[in-house]
Amino acid sequence: MKFNRVVLDSNVLVAAARSRNGASFALLNALRANRFCMLASVPLFVEYESVLKRPEQLAQGMRSVASVDAFLDALVLRVEPVHLYYLWRPQLRDAADEMVLETALNGRADALVTFNEGDFDAAQKFALPVLTPAEFLKQLNQGDM
Repeated sequence: MKFNRVVLDSNVLVAAARSRNGASFALLNALRANRFCMLASVPLFVEYESVLKRPEQLAQGMRSVASVDAFLDALVLRVEPVHLYYLWRPQLRDAADEMVLETALNGRADALVTFNEGDFDAAQKFALPVLTPAEFLKQLNQGDM
């Protein structure tokens, strides 16, 4: 199965910011190489900004607000914007995850990538695969993408 269009949960970006050795960072490199299309809505992108600028995230990654802004400026150039024409709420236990699922559904994503697969059980109703960064990276590297 090909997963060309994907939505990344904010926890994937947090993991990439914390370590250059993991699958999440490798996915950002794959995105930069145009190996897949990342989808994001305005609410989801605001969530990315909010999470990455939390004091504990800045301290953990030894980053400044300016460096996060530079990262997000570069990221937005690689993202295909998704307009949320239809809200599917409520579908999930955590209301904060709703925008991730809504972005995937409205953007007709091929997959949703997250570390919290169990939080997106409702994606099964929509035949939307939910993968970890490592699973997605493995399929991307196997040429299944």
